[in-house]
Amino acid sequence: MKKNTIIYSLLVFLVIMNMFFLYNYMFKPTNINERRQQNNKDFIVSELGFSEEQKAEFRKKSISHHEAMRRLNDEIKILKDELFDKLSDDIVNDSVIDSITSLIGEKEKSKEQEVFRHFKMIQELSNDKQKEKFKMIIMDALRRNDRGANRIPPPLREENNRIRPPRN
Repeated sequence: MKKNTIIYSLLVFLVIMNMFFLYNYMFKPTNINERRQQNNKDFIVSELGFSEEQKAEFRKKSISHHEAMRRLNDEIKILKDELFDKLSDDIVNDSVIDSITSLIGEKEKSKEQEVFRHFKMIQELSNDKQKEKFKMIIMDALRRNDRGANRIPPPLREENNRIRPPRN
């Protein structure tokens, strides 16, 4: 009888956990990336103090930007999948690898151009005061990105700023 109680308790626990995960999966309409994009939009709109007309124009023009970015990200993912599928090949043709990585580079270039055009659109929507505020936001974001990206931790640098190998 005691074994059955343990099994039933475990079964109830698993059913409750499944209901919890199912609820979170079914009733949360946006994923993390969509929420992050919405937060970014809301941040720009609120920080720049857009009027209702500016907000409407911003939302209208942002739709094509997000579609273009999603399309480019999907294309990059497909190319990267194709590239890393080559890992299992016995013979790897360098020209194929070079071709795929060149295509990835072109897509990344297109993404950067799309981001620039989007920011240019925001700037064109803005009045002079908002343009100054937008410039400050962009510069702050670039500085913040420079501090975090591709940075080697201080212990790995020597006094003359050369990189030393990490200790074992």
